[in-house]
Amino acid sequence: MRTSPNTQLGILFNIIASLLFALMFAYSSFLDSLQGNEIYGWRILFTFPCLTLFIVLQGKWSQVSCIYKRLYLEKYFIFTRLLSAFLIGFQLWLFMWAPSHHYGLDISLGYFIMPITMVIVGRYAFKEQLTKMQKLSCCFAVFAILNLLLVSQTLSWPTLAVCLGYPVYFWLRQKSNTNNIAGLWFDLLFSLPISLFFIINDGGVFEQSMQHPHIIGLILGLGLISALALGFQSLSAPHLNLSLFGLLVYVEPIFLLIVSIILGENIQPREWPTYIAIWFAVFVLMIEGLLSLRKTQH
Repeated sequence: MRTSPNTQLGILFNIIASLLFALMFAYSSFLDSLQGNEIYGWRILFTFPCLTLFIVLQGKWSQVSCIYKRLYLEKYFIFTRLLSAFLIGFQLWLFMWAPSHHYGLDISLGYFIMPITMVIVGRYAFKEQLTKMQKLSCCFAVFAILNLLLVSQTLSWPTLAVCLGYPVYFWLRQKSNTNNIAGLWFDLLFSLPISLFFIINDGGVFEQSMQHPHIIGLILGLGLISALALGFQSLSAPHLNLSLFGLLVYVEPIFLLIVSIILGENIQPREWPTYIAIWFAVFVLMIEGLLSLRKTQH
C-alpha cells in the first residue's frame, strides 16, 4: 500500500518539525550563560513576528480576525485566552529551561506519557470511549507511574507539568473553539509582556553582547529555528489524516530523549522499568494507529 505524494510531503514536514524542536532543545546548551527565563523571552519575541508573517502568507488572517471579534462579543472569552496563553507559555518556558538544568530526560518522559493522558482526558472530558488497545496502553502507563512513585521515587514536576499541562491546554482550545493557528497567535501575543519583562529584567544578552558579539547571532538563530519548527508543523497538518498525525506525535520525544543523553543525562537503573513500560504503552497506541490508518486507506 503506497502513500500519496501529498501524504509523503506531510510526513516529511512533520519529521523536519520534530527535528527542529529537538535542535532547539539542544540549542539552549549554547546559551547556558543566559537564564532560562531570558532564553524563553527572546524565543517568543522573535517567533511572534515570524508566525504573523506565516499566517499572512498562508491566507489565514481571517481566523485571527474571527477570534479578535469574539474578544468583544463574548463576555468571558478574554479569560479563556489569558488562561490558554499562560498554559502554553509555561510549556514553552519549561522547554527552554529544562535542558540547561538537567531535566531533559524528565521532559522527554513527559512527552512520552502525554498522548496517554490525552486519551484519558478525551475519555472523561469529551466522553470518548476507550478501545481495548487504549485501555491496555493506560495499564502500562499506570505501571510506569507507579514505578516512578514507589520504586525509583523520581517522578519530577517537569514530567507532570508536560504530561498533565498539555492535555488541559488542548482541552481548553477545543472547548473555546480556538484550535487553530490563530489561537496559537493570540497565545503568543498575550505572552509578549512576560517575555519582554524577562528580557529587560535579566538583560544578559545586552551585557554579554559587548564582550561576546556572537551571542546576538545565537539568539537570532533561536528565533529562526523556533519559527521554522512551528511553520513546518503547520504545513504538515493539511497533508495528514488524524491517525497518521497522531502516530507522528511520538517522533519528537524520541529525538528529545536522544538529545538529553547526548547532553550528558543518564537513565538510572531503577528508572528503566518506567521507560520500558511507557515504550510498551506507546507501542500499543502506535499499533492501534497503524491499524486505523490501514482501514482509512481501504
